[in-house]
Amino acid sequence: MSQSPPFASAPLLSGISGLSHGFFGRKGGVSGGIYDSLNSGEGSGDDPRNIAENRARIAAALGAKWLLSCYQVHSPDVVRVTGPWSERPQADAMVTNRPELGLCVLSADCTPVLFADPEAGVIGAAHAGWKGALAGVLTRTLEEMEALGARRARIRAAIGPTIGPASYEVGPEFRAAFLAKDGASEDLFTPGKGDRFHFDLPGFCERQLVSAGAGGVFNLRHDTCAMEDAYFSNRRRNLRGEPDYGRNAAAIVLLA
Repeated sequence: MSQSPPFASAPLLSGISGLSHGFFGRKGGVSGGIYDSLNSGEGSGDDPRNIAENRARIAAALGAKWLLSCYQVHSPDVVRVTGPWSERPQADAMVTNRPELGLCVLSADCTPVLFADPEAGVIGAAHAGWKGALAGVLTRTLEEMEALGARRARIRAAIGPTIGPASYEVGPEFRAAFLAKDGASEDLFTPGKGDRFHFDLPGFCERQLVSAGAGGVFNLRHDTCAMEDAYFSNRRRNLRGEPDYGRNAAAIVLLA
């Protein structure tokens, strides 16, 4: 019998009637090796049968009939989900007002954000790496939820496990390019060793959501790179020279 994998949740989204959500890491699945064990990434090199079983476990844990993920490309693009699909669309966020459709974003250091307007019955999920966040994927998600009847002041947003500033070391060229597009973010870069800086990606996402007028924002503050037992991390993979990495899942669903 399949076991229900553990997951973290956001108080802002918990206890809402007709809504289920969770931030899933690497525990509770069937994959082995570098994908041990709840790898949910369809784009990884893991055995597709293992990925399918892991995703089925996530769907069952949330009460979703389907678990849908996009082909993520670090874009600001948002898709409106009206039913299950056979081919993943290229986008980095999804919104829906339909029950049983689990919106699932994958990450391994990038920032997953789950959204809900409980009164309107509209939910969303976004994958925000620094490129997508800077390009406006989070604001675009709020806009697309509004197009389905949500009100921005009622939308609750939960930032899930992502690379923390202590683990996210960047060079001066990254900082310069980032500040050229968003000069108000200078305080999110703190000096590191030599010419390096540490960047607060979840802090940037939180600031964007607050500035955009989201009704409430929660930041889980789980560092994927530092919390090795709990989460997959692409940066940790790179530091170790491993050939691939598993993906964490963040998902939300309106229950039937």
